[in-house]
Amino acid sequence: MKKEGTIMLSQTEVTDILRDKGYKATPQRLAIYDALTATREHPNADMLYQRLVPHYPTMSLATVYKTLGILCTVGLAQELNVGEDAFRYDANTDSHPHVRCMSCGRVEDVPVLNDAMLMRQAAASTGYDIEDRQIYLYGTCPSCREKKRKRMA
Repeated sequence: MKKEGTIMLSQTEVTDILRDKGYKATPQRLAIYDALTATREHPNADMLYQRLVPHYPTMSLATVYKTLGILCTVGLAQELNVGEDAFRYDANTDSHPHVRCMSCGRVEDVPVLNDAMLMRQAAASTGYDIEDRQIYLYGTCPSCREKKRKRMA
């Protein structure tokens, strides 16, 4: 399954990008990229490791961390710091906001938020040339809100 807004590259394209940047395109690296593009969960390294180790029993958690760092370096993924102990990762490298449920930890894209006005206001009020942004919103997801409502009833 391809995430909306994510252009899932073929293994040949990913291989070419990695090699052009001086990295080997190992089967594990390609599998980690594929797993990242196939989910909407914005997984951390451990989540990806747990998903992949049954298929790649010799893969280590260190390999997942190193590969995620490489994918971010070459522009195939972005690292998210949503206020947890571990970074999350997203194969959609376009700048876009994320929302995190403070109850269950779920992280999702916020595709409808147009932050162009916010960036213009930030530039005008600070004098900075705004080049990039990471916007994180926090709240309670519909599922957790419904569970809480049922417990209160």
